[in-house]
Amino acid sequence: MTEKKLILSTALHDGSGALANAWRAPQVAPGNYADIEASIRYAQAAERGKFAFLFIPDFPAVRPDIEYAGVRNIIDPMISLTAIAQATSRIGFVATGSTTFQEPFNHARQFKALDVLSHGRTGWNAVTTSDPAVAANYGKPVADRSERYQRAHESIQIVQALWGSWEKDAWIKNQASGEYVDGSKLRPINMQGTYVASRGPLAIPPSEQGQPVIFSSGGPSPHLLSLAGRYASGFIAEVWTIEQAQAQRQMVRDAAEEAGRDPDEIKYFAGLMTTIAPTVREGLDRRIAIVGEALEAQVPHLANMLGVRIDRGRFDQPLTSEQLSRAHPSQDPRAGIALDVARQGWTVRDILAHGVIDFHPTAVGPATSHADHMQEWFEAGAADGFWLQPDIFEDGLDAIVDEVVPLLQQRGIYPRDYEGNTLRENLGVPGQYGLDPRVLARDEN
Repeated sequence: MTEKKLILSTALHDGSGALANAWRAPQVAPGNYADIEASIRYAQAAERGKFAFLFIPDFPAVRPDIEYAGVRNIIDPMISLTAIAQATSRIGFVATGSTTFQEPFNHARQFKALDVLSHGRTGWNAVTTSDPAVAANYGKPVADRSERYQRAHESIQIVQALWGSWEKDAWIKNQASGEYVDGSKLRPINMQGTYVASRGPLAIPPSEQGQPVIFSSGGPSPHLLSLAGRYASGFIAEVWTIEQAQAQRQMVRDAAEEAGRDPDEIKYFAGLMTTIAPTVREGLDRRIAIVGEALEAQVPHLANMLGVRIDRGRFDQPLTSEQLSRAHPSQDPRAGIALDVARQGWTVRDILAHGVIDFHPTAVGPATSHADHMQEWFEAGAADGFWLQPDIFEDGLDAIVDEVVPLLQQRGIYPRDYEGNTLRENLGVPGQYGLDPRVLARDEN
């Protein structure tokens, strides 16, 4: 039996990086958002590092801060990934698509087409959407949560049924006899739900992995756990501590078992923001140079997290002993991390540069600190893998591949090569074609 290995991925979005103002960094071309060659370059770097997949978040609306912050979104997930697929051979692609506004037939067609064109390397991060700006773009009101998730269940089931509606051996392609497809093996699905429906079939054959891999993402609400437990083989999480990750991962695994599946079939991915530099000081200086004045705007947030008043005039001084004695973490899960950093004697600017109010844990400094973080979480059962977010893609991704990956390989916890050619093989999840009969049987009982 193959020993379990860490799985890595990286988020790919606007072509700049994960940090605020990354598009302004001197090593970044400001037009990377519309330059597919930049995205291809990053995908090839990740593939060189044996990353299992690229994760593509998506927000199909213009954010209020676009004027200065940039788009922070890939120009179009499916079109961009079609181009990237032709320039890579092993790395997978997990793109986000909302069940709230897209019709299931569109999702089924687009994702399975990409899966065939990429030779079995595609995954679908199936999400629901409640943002009013996105709803307005589709000319629809924001539905309540129960409706959004009921529609999601119906949509995923229809999509999977459509994926299986072209049976595996239906494509004959016999030039001598003139028979192209066995019509008896290409059949409608005729599924009708409360919110969505499709007749089918889908005129796309299976890929090398059969059909795309389903992912879920977000916080483990009961609605999302029900969705992930039934259908997902990957869960993209937002967690800040080992304890929080351990608890969430177990909830996800329990949800899969409740749905009649093997909990090992769903892989849990924690986020990690990365800044690699020879020393912590140099890493902080790099982040300060990138983020710039935006750090000072975070002072009130830090003060609320620690329960103390912080004078902006003391931005470049540590918290006083009196402040530290009074400080106490708020309910924000990042607050304990922020207090630990503050107690190390860093200035307020440096505390914020550590990424203590970022959306994921942040590693700053030598490659060993990044490898240590991932190894500790992995061996503690807090994650099956990580979705990494380099501060700057242009050099930050290469630093992970060239400096962190070899350390993980030397420690015996990361593969030296891909397990196979498909996303399912490299995730270590079983094949599936069409609906999962185990889940259907459990739902019928």
